[in-house]
Amino acid sequence: MTIPTGSAGPSGSPRTPGPSGRASASASAPGPAGTKGVPRAVREQQILAAATEEFGRRGYAAANLAAIAARVGVTKTLLHQYFGTKQDLYLACLAPAGDLLLDVIRTAMAQDGGPVGPRTPLLVLRGIFTVLEGRREAWFVLYDTSLPPDSEPARVAAHYRGAIDRLAAAGTADLLRAAGSTDPLDADALAHAWRGLVTALVRWWIKHPDQSPDAMADRCARLFAATGRAFE
Repeated sequence: MTIPTGSAGPSGSPRTPGPSGRASASASAPGPAGTKGVPRAVREQQILAAATEEFGRRGYAAANLAAIAARVGVTKTLLHQYFGTKQDLYLACLAPAGDLLLDVIRTAMAQDGGPVGPRTPLLVLRGIFTVLEGRREAWFVLYDTSLPPDSEPARVAAHYRGAIDRLAAAGTADLLRAAGSTDPLDADALAHAWRGLVTALVRWWIKHPDQSPDAMADRCARLFAATGRAFE
């Protein structure tokens, strides 16, 4: 599947908990500068949590390392010692998010042991919501439009996006074939619409932090059912 008050970034979201990586750390809690009394591994996860939300909310171009450090309660110098440059910190946030999303999408698409079926889109959404819980802005770390062209962040993000797009293309083609359509442009249009839908749902979810992954998946099931009836 946590920045200072100010201008909204790609997610356009209010402040919500957004840990990155595998740990759910309380990145917004103030603490003493440095790492005294806090194990380095814990401090690193706190920094990644704050950075994931900062990048997801504000975008790479506007993200502020000093703000990230202040929110975690460390110095900017310590942040650089742990993660290096702004680019390095972004990549440290991106890789776990990209890996988790790819894994959960592949798992959902393979659940029926064959071509994508009619319940696969909801399985994929449930998996995405589940893996993003506690790190909701990670979706917008991956789909950041402010990455410098031809930079390492842009190349790595493009790698993950491309892999997800290929899965979406295969899945939509399977769904359309099952419905009797073999037009490749139909499949391409549906794949693009799917990405936009997921992005819109995640953005809405960020604005409703009380909604659990299961609640979101159930809501999507209701919306899909209602939409399907409307087009019959």
